[in-house]
Amino acid sequence: MISVIVGYRLKSGADIQPILRKLMSNAITYAGFIKAENLVSSKDKTIAVIIYTWNKIEDWRIWEQSTTRQKIIEQADTLLLEQPRVTVYQVMPTTEWHKTLDD
Repeated sequence: MISVIVGYRLKSGADIQPILRKLMSNAITYAGFIKAENLVSSKDKTIAVIIYTWNKIEDWRIWEQSTTRQKIIEQADTLLLEQPRVTVYQVMPTTEWHKTLDD
């Protein structure tokens, strides 16, 4: 499983919620999609992110490169200060993690 964080730097006063809803509602139709969450910084309202969870990187790449996603991202261009930043993370298994008395 992977998590993908897509960060957006918005112009002051920009309302990106409709775009984020479109991204989410279309992503759920792609194979391997598990979930997504939209967040906005509590300190700086010009920073928003979508955190996606996908089964595997290949599933994400298909969505990332889809014409559907590209068209939606183009709609956001006028709201953004810069191109979205995409960071992909591999989910680490936690079965071997444990709390020690030294923690």
